[in-house]
Amino acid sequence: MPRPLPLTEHCADPLARAEHVCLGVSPFNSHFTVERIADLARWAMSAFRGFHFFVPDGPSAFTLEALGYDPVRAAQKAQRQGNYTRNKIVRALQQVCPADPHTLILDAAALEADSAYLGLLSEAHQRFATDPEFAEQCLGATGWVLDRRLPEGEHPTRDQLRSAVRYFLAELPMFVGTVAVAGVESSVFAYHQRVGFLERLYRGELSWRPLPGQGFVVLEQAVPERVE
Repeated sequence: MPRPLPLTEHCADPLARAEHVCLGVSPFNSHFTVERIADLARWAMSAFRGFHFFVPDGPSAFTLEALGYDPVRAAQKAQRQGNYTRNKIVRALQQVCPADPHTLILDAAALEADSAYLGLLSEAHQRFATDPEFAEQCLGATGWVLDRRLPEGEHPTRDQLRSAVRYFLAELPMFVGTVAVAGVESSVFAYHQRVGFLERLYRGELSWRPLPGQGFVVLEQAVPERVE
């Protein structure tokens, strides 16, 4: 079972309240096997009253465009990978959860009709366009993503960053306001890696702040105790 660590002191209360967790699953990340997703679901069911999986499938096309794919091919590849990722989540949930798996997945199709998400997405783009410091922080976080996809020794250009940042902006509503999207009073977003932007976000160092009741936890794999 994973062990959740609050990203900042601000995040400890939403974790302790244990109302809801949103589990991020990256479409092109081999970390997320069916077995690992099932383990995440078991943990969520045992530790929280409700949970969802978030899959940024459609927006991953923006990352592919930044890497040189034309928009049509990027959208097709993103859709294929999104389908593959959703199928893994469905298979994992069918092992451990009696609910309809599709109701527990927040992907592009689900979110494009969600007014809370769309409102937060609009605010993310507005802040990016009008707040230079916020925009630079977003571009920096995007560079962290692109660096992992480029050949060793290469770094993203400014044009690549501005293309790929649309992926990060599409994720931001979930980091800032899963509480609004899921319709709950408190929630934590859970992922297995730390991101500097999010630490600054949750420490209140950026112009945009998480909604009340919103937290973030970093998931570490608990080491089984040795039996003597």
